[in-house]
Amino acid sequence: MNAIKIFDFNLNSDLSKWKVVNDAVMGGISESKFYLNTNGIGTFEGKVSLENNGGFCAVKYVFAPLILKDATHFCIRLKGDGKQYQFRVKTHRTDSHSYVFPFQTTTDWQTIEIPITELYPAFRGQKLNLPNYDGSHLEEITFLIGNKKEETFRLLIDNIEVK
Repeated sequence: MNAIKIFDFNLNSDLSKWKVVNDAVMGGISESKFYLNTNGIGTFEGKVSLENNGGFCAVKYVFAPLILKDATHFCIRLKGDGKQYQFRVKTHRTDSHSYVFPFQTTTDWQTIEIPITELYPAFRGQKLNLPNYDGSHLEEITFLIGNKKEETFRLLIDNIEVK
């Protein structure tokens, strides 16, 4: 199967369909932003706060539905800060739950390979008693940090594809 590009960042990338969602939706005061750095790399950075029952920052990308026939894994080229993040997907953007895969970053460029069948269903941090993601349909991806502690973070994202 040929790789399907979900997003390839460069200096001309249109970030209008990328949206930051912080814990302010629940009363928290965490702050983050998402932008292209001077090299055209997607940059997600900010500060997670636990005040007011907060504790997470996320950036999501919603796109036209993709049918992922024969795909086995997501490949994401990124550079982190040594912290743990979550990669999340939604079959339909209106679903209340996401399928989640936690991953650990290093401070070097790396390609994270996420087996599609290892994304587990969760809602507000709680694992659900539903089957894991089947990879058949995709409308939204999200990067989230929420490690139950106050911290600053920075995640650089070069490209995202499905193989």
